[in-house]
Amino acid sequence: MTERHQAAAARLLEAYASGRPCEPVRDLIDGVDDAYAVQNLVTERWLSQGRRLAGRKIGLTSKAVQRQLGVDSPDFGMLFADMAVPDGEEIPVGAVLQPRAEAEVALVLDRDLTHERHTVADVIRATAFALPAIEIVGSRVRDWDITLVDTVADNASSGMYVLGNRPVSLRDVDLRMAGMVIERRGDQVSSGIGAACLGHPLHAAVWLADTLVRLGRPLQAGDTVLTGALGPVVPVAPGDVLEARIDGLGDVRAAFAAEKPAEEEV
Repeated sequence: MTERHQAAAARLLEAYASGRPCEPVRDLIDGVDDAYAVQNLVTERWLSQGRRLAGRKIGLTSKAVQRQLGVDSPDFGMLFADMAVPDGEEIPVGAVLQPRAEAEVALVLDRDLTHERHTVADVIRATAFALPAIEIVGSRVRDWDITLVDTVADNASSGMYVLGNRPVSLRDVDLRMAGMVIERRGDQVSSGIGAACLGHPLHAAVWLADTLVRLGRPLQAGDTVLTGALGPVVPVAPGDVLEARIDGLGDVRAAFAAEKPAEEEV
């Protein structure tokens, strides 16, 4: 690791600690390999502090977003156990910087995925069940002024995530054709379909499994995989309650606490 990697990691960690977004880190590092090196530095810091790795998230699964950032493949970030929020439990203001929400298919594994190259059949065999999920993405970079380098270094803009409570076998759902809607207090704010996620959420999972084996951190039994957004991201404001429904998987809710009223002057 170079001093530039260390400086980029320190900038992001300070944003986490202070609750104040930072400047982009692309002035310190070059290219996606550097960005993953910074992500790994931050991950190792968190593991040393006792956080438990619970899975991975896949980002940039939308072709439109890939074109926007000038890339042709997804990215990934780490999921820690303390990022998981129970269905419908309030998320405190400030828990995620600059939060946005998206609906995804979550896969929970009961077998390791350690082959050099995986097939869809390997992923199906390794998956215990699927769940509907809402990922609350966030950016430590001010005003979401990100390039690929910035988002990868910043743990793929991870924040928190909410999982549904009714496990569904993959044999009982067609994920490619599964429709998705997100509603905010009854008003539809996003919609999509499983095919929007790299053509199929399982394709995204295959990409992740292969990539992590090459990097020496393969997916393991018990891991949760957020496979990527099924539709447009939704801005989040204090007091919002979002409900996502995915055909065949059911629904899941993310509730955001209202801002605390300002204290009256004495």
